[in-house]
Amino acid sequence: MRPRDFSLQTLYGALDEKRRAAGLSWAGATHQINRFGPSRRAIASSTITGLRTKRVAEGNGVLHMLLWLDRTPESFVPGYPNASDARFRLPRINQNQILQFDPPALHAALDAQREARGLTWSAVAREIGGVTSGMLTNLARASRVGFPGVMQLTAWLDQPVVTFVKVVTVPPRLVPANS
Repeated sequence: MRPRDFSLQTLYGALDEKRRAAGLSWAGATHQINRFGPSRRAIASSTITGLRTKRVAEGNGVLHMLLWLDRTPESFVPGYPNASDARFRLPRINQNQILQFDPPALHAALDAQREARGLTWSAVAREIGGVTSGMLTNLARASRVGFPGVMQLTAWLDQPVVTFVKVVTVPPRLVPANS
């Protein structure tokens, strides 16, 4: 199994490094990051700066931070082999698109692997570690996932995170101003 511990603190460090190199305040960096998401769900500066101490972060927001950094999710997992390869890259989006996780697709992949291996949801949860069977089955109805947990799930599946990311077109009224 591949390494699977996504580091939110390392993500924070990379965001801070790019912010400083660009001569931006956190508000300025946040404004740039929010170009990758709908204005009604803009990420707050405090959400980004809170990464240095948080244990969990909302997945769609992290995707937009990764787009700003032009990095793969796997590049924040220490020791992940070939983490910058094209197969791990998030899709490019235009101003009318956003990236979102597809939790039902992740659930379907987990369920298919579970069935192929003849496992119960409890056994899958034990193998993955840090999750419960209820958390796994609830993905079928979920609209969001979190980091670093999603990395553990995709590692168990031996799939790139991008496999469970979709490009969504947003109505023009939701496109952030100054994109």
